[in-house]
Amino acid sequence: MTIRTRKFLGTILLLVLAAVWALLGMALAQMPWIAESGWRQAIYYVVAGMGWVLPAMPIVSWMQRPDRA
Repeated sequence: MTIRTRKFLGTILLLVLAAVWALLGMALAQMPWIAESGWRQAIYYVVAGMGWVLPAMPIVSWMQRPDRA
């Protein structure tokens, strides 16, 4: 697979990941044990906002691999 194809597929995967992550994050934020405390909400939103980076890192590194000779 060429780097151009990997970048195209990786971009689609990253968009899907961001959409699913955001929807799950919004759904989980409505849970009573998070919604009742301002401090828990703040911690949750920081963790949820930064958490998508961990699953995105392997996708980005796969996209950046050089082509085979």
